[in-house]
Amino acid sequence: MTGLRERKKQRTRDALIRAAHELFVAKGYEATTVDEVTDTVDVSQRTFFRYFTSKEDVAFALQDLVEQRYLEAVRERPPGEAPIEVLRRTLDETWQSIGETIHEIVPMQLHMRMWQVIETTPALVAVHLRRSVEMEEALVTEIARRQDLDPEKDPRPRVLVAAYSGVMRAAGRRWGCGQDTSMTAAQCFMESYVDALGPALTDEWASTPPRVTADG
Repeated sequence: MTGLRERKKQRTRDALIRAAHELFVAKGYEATTVDEVTDTVDVSQRTFFRYFTSKEDVAFALQDLVEQRYLEAVRERPPGEAPIEVLRRTLDETWQSIGETIHEIVPMQLHMRMWQVIETTPALVAVHLRRSVEMEEALVTEIARRQDLDPEKDPRPRVLVAAYSGVMRAAGRRWGCGQDTSMTAAQCFMESYVDALGPALTDEWASTPPRVTADG
C-alpha cells in the first residue's frame, strides 16, 4: 500500500501536470512560464523542480507515461506473434487502459488538446522527434529479443520500428492539424494509418485506398 507521503507527492506532481497543460493549451507553450505553473498550484519553484527538470519535462509527462505503458505491454505480448502484429495489437489493447490512467491525472479532452499543442508547436515537435528516437531504440531492442535477433547484424527490427514509428508520427501530425480533438479521432487516425502500412509497401496501389474517417 502506498504511504501517505507518497500519495501526497503524487497528488502534487499530478496537480503540476494539470496546471501546466491547462496553461500550455490556453496561452501556448512558449508564452507560459514555470512561475505561472507554480502559482496556479500554490507551490514554490523548488517544489516544481523536485518533480520536473524543466518546462519541457512537464509538457511531455503524459507522453512519457503513454510510451512506458506501451513498451511494457509490448514486453508482455505472448510469444509467437509476428513483430508487426505485436506492435498493432498492443496499440489496440492498450488504448483504453492508457486512457483511463491519463484520466486519473487530467481530463481526457485536456490531454488530447495538449497533444495538439505538441504536434503544432515547432519547439515541441523538435523535442518530440528527439525523444521518439529513444522510444524507437527500446522497441527495436524488444522486437529483436522476441525474435532472437541481433539488431546490429539484422536490420529488420530497426526497419520495422522505423516504419511503424514514422506512420504513427504522420498520423499524429495529421490529427493535430484537424478540428476534431477527440480520443476517438486520434485512435481512428492511428489505426487507419497503421493498417495502411502493409499495403503502402506493396505494388498494389491501383486498388481502393484505405479510408480515414475521423474528419470525414
